[in-house]
Amino acid sequence: MTARREPIASDSPEAHAYTEAQVDRLIRRLQERGSSSGLLWGSARTNGTANGRVLVNFGNAPVSTLLNLLNLLNLPTDAEAKGSPCES
Repeated sequence: MTARREPIASDSPEAHAYTEAQVDRLIRRLQERGSSSGLLWGSARTNGTANGRVLVNFGNAPVSTLLNLLNLLNLPTDAEAKGSPCES
């Protein structure tokens, strides 16, 4: 079993580093893989930014919420698959 990581805060550098295109890919991953776990957010999409952070429209949640949902499903984020966006 994969070890769980700590939740990402909405003001963390990791959450702040994601671009809108990266968040769109994460939403698609959540929609595709999350449906088997009952996560049905067919209307989820990026919704602009607030304080430089990309928002996801399923209640105007910060990208950290999306990252934490992916973590709960043990799905890799782009950062885990390709290296953190903070490193670029």
